[in-house]
Amino acid sequence: MTRIDQTFARLKAEGRGGLVTFITAGDPDYDTSLSLLKGLPGAGADIVELGMPFSDPMADGPAIQSSSLRALKGGQNMKKTLAMVREFRTENQDTPIVLMGYYNPIYIYGVDRFVTDASEAGADGLIIVDMPPEEDEELRPAASEKGLNFIRLATPTTDARRLPAVLANTSGFVYYVSIAGITGTAAPDVSSVGAHVARIKAHTDLPIAIGFGVKSPQQVRELAALAEGVVVGSALVSSIEETLDANGQATAETKPKLLGFVEYLAEALHEPAEASAI
Repeated sequence: MTRIDQTFARLKAEGRGGLVTFITAGDPDYDTSLSLLKGLPGAGADIVELGMPFSDPMADGPAIQSSSLRALKGGQNMKKTLAMVREFRTENQDTPIVLMGYYNPIYIYGVDRFVTDASEAGADGLIIVDMPPEEDEELRPAASEKGLNFIRLATPTTDARRLPAVLANTSGFVYYVSIAGITGTAAPDVSSVGAHVARIKAHTDLPIAIGFGVKSPQQVRELAALAEGVVVGSALVSSIEETLDANGQATAETKPKLLGFVEYLAEALHEPAEASAI
């Protein structure tokens, strides 16, 4: 059982959905980003998605695109991203880290070197946005051999004919993209998401995490009732950006604002259990 499997088993026992938080590695600089990464579990993150900065993130909206550019401008690269994971693991052996990004930086780094280094650093899974099932033979088998969950995206346009290919060889969880578009640009329609998630659940026992466009406790609460996890990304990255100074550097507000926002969202996942216990 992987660290991701163990986390969803724990969440099921606790009777609640999980909060999956996304930040971009190296945004706005290595030390600040590492400090934020280390603080996320204590603030309520059950799983952390760590973005691997890329100059052409086609599925990401303006907020995450800007975070990638800030990180790259600050000198972040794949070696430093994996170093962040390694440093995180010196203090935390429980919280899963999923590396999310695009294939080009992995190809340049070297596939075998990447999966070996990622596994040894303590990463638990991969979400490679631009790698469809038909093209994943260059990476997915090597990742699985190293014990890394290979997590795929399903979208509102993933129909019955396409779904089996998406679910094949997927492990850890299924990431359901709640809107047809890029990250952070629209709010998910809960009733529509519920219908799509129910359709996916009819074909897999894997946990499902719903993301794209989630930014409020109410959304977290409503979507968590439909699946096993809720992903918040652009809203968190935007909260980091709002605290930066005119030169794009972190300020004294950066860490408390980001972690305070995560705590605010995480409370929504504990409220139902607390209410039922009264």
